[in-house]
Amino acid sequence: MTGIFLLWYINDMQTTWSALAEPNRRRIVELLRDKPHSVNEITKQLLLSQPQVSKHLRVLSEAGIVQARPVAQQRVYELQPAPFAELERWLNTFRPTWEARLDSLEEYLHELQASPRKRGKKKSDKFKAPSG
Repeated sequence: MTGIFLLWYINDMQTTWSALAEPNRRRIVELLRDKPHSVNEITKQLLLSQPQVSKHLRVLSEAGIVQARPVAQQRVYELQPAPFAELERWLNTFRPTWEARLDSLEEYLHELQASPRKRGKKKSDKFKAPSG
């Protein structure tokens, strides 16, 4: 059972990543982040053709990223939270590793900021004219 769940999870994540890999689809998602839009509004805002937008929306819809709802004669698209929540859960598994690495980098940068003063003294000592 765990293997089946894992395979389902991997396929869902792969579908989400594949859908978001295309730059115009990411632009559509970014536009929909603020509020739902019709195909015509997306077309005008992103300066894409209606067939292009429809094709991208179909891919995003099949991936579960957007959902259409009819409003009068139009279809209005809005983001669905589930795929993004799943991406966030997956990305959060990397958080402890990256926080530790960033903490190490911060410590190293603090050492570098402190060490030029020490190195500067050593360099100046090296280049002093010998006395006497």
